[in-house]
Amino acid sequence: MPHASCPNLLYLLQLVSPALPVGAYSYSEGLETLVETKVVCNVESFKHWLIQELRYGAIRLEAAVMLRSYRAVKAKDFATVAYWNNWLSATRETEELRNQSLQMGSALIRLLKELQPQVKPIITVVGNPCNYAIAFGVAASIWEINSEAVILGYLHSWLSNLITAGVKLIPLGQTAGQLLLINLQELISTVAAEIINLDDDELSCCSWGLSLASMNHEQQYTRLFRS
Repeated sequence: MPHASCPNLLYLLQLVSPALPVGAYSYSEGLETLVETKVVCNVESFKHWLIQELRYGAIRLEAAVMLRSYRAVKAKDFATVAYWNNWLSATRETEELRNQSLQMGSALIRLLKELQPQVKPIITVVGNPCNYAIAFGVAASIWEINSEAVILGYLHSWLSNLITAGVKLIPLGQTAGQLLLINLQELISTVAAEIINLDDDELSCCSWGLSLASMNHEQQYTRLFRS
């Protein structure tokens, strides 16, 4: 496990907490469409989807860019943070996914401006709107959270949010959701280690399944979630 001092760990827990007012609970990232079309219909199919996303999907790309934002803030290279913010915006394949990232990012930036005033000059250079992964990296860097812990926290937060959505949509019992979270811990650690060692020219993902689900969700007749 990565080492983090108590204050740093508490900052991380605050950053990944469901109580953080960024609106993550209102998004399912296409899962609502997958449940309606029976692509995901039980624990097994849900677990398969999550595994594929962690191994090959857009979340890997987001986490890698988040880490680059984190490192650039530490180096006070805010122009590079702005570069990765624009780069990440360009990779969004649907309006819903782009809006999700920008809405959550903007909410986190507004919060950080109140909690940590030193974020303001960074955002002046980066610009607004700001993607969530970028804002997360900025917060983690300002709060001096251990980089390995940051990656684990980002992935775990993403997974927890989707499992919470799956518990409601499929539906699953709360215990089944928690078992699923435990069973994917080892994979999260593996993926985190891979992401840390990725070079810039290795940044890629295979997320066409997510993109198609998101496109269909935009036209879905009834919806509980915004994506």
